[in-house]
Amino acid sequence: MTKIGDAQWARITAAGAWRPECPVGRAGLRRLELNYWGFDGKVHRGSLVVRDDVSASLVRVFTKLFEERFPIRRMEPIEAYGGDDNASMRADNTSAFNCRTQGQANAPSAKSPHANGRAVDINPMENPWIDSRCDCWQPSAQHSSRTPGPGKILKNGPVWRAFTEEGWIWQDIATADYQHFDTGFPSRLLGS
Repeated sequence: MTKIGDAQWARITAAGAWRPECPVGRAGLRRLELNYWGFDGKVHRGSLVVRDDVSASLVRVFTKLFEERFPIRRMEPIEAYGGDDNASMRADNTSAFNCRTQGQANAPSAKSPHANGRAVDINPMENPWIDSRCDCWQPSAQHSSRTPGPGKILKNGPVWRAFTEEGWIWQDIATADYQHFDTGFPSRLLGS
């Protein structure tokens, strides 16, 4: 866990993933560097930007997922996609903090767990969500059924167990959102 460096903060702000009206700023965010198993069976190194108060919990979660050899496609902060949540999902990117801009889901909202750095989306292609704006699966309906498969999150499966044992909530909205774990909506401290 490290503080957000100058170069990364410049990329975050240039991408529009943070603006003055966002509920958490640089001082409250941390960069996590994490190992994960890729779909290619190899170990990769990725990073997430998260709220400081959940960083230790997420290190424990992703350590468990690594031990379980749960595959993750990629893990890059949202600025790698210009702050665009839809582009990140299409790339099957696991991400966390994003104070989304107009036109994106939950944007901009002080209540949003993603805008507060207290939410994680994992393997969006394998774990899509129903976008109420179009009543359609995003980024694709291909893996919308909750049948076992590589990278899929299932109730009582290893990802679900790792997060819920730490007090995280799966799919904390009214529609199916299989990729999403958070600390509660509206965003709150873990376990409160």
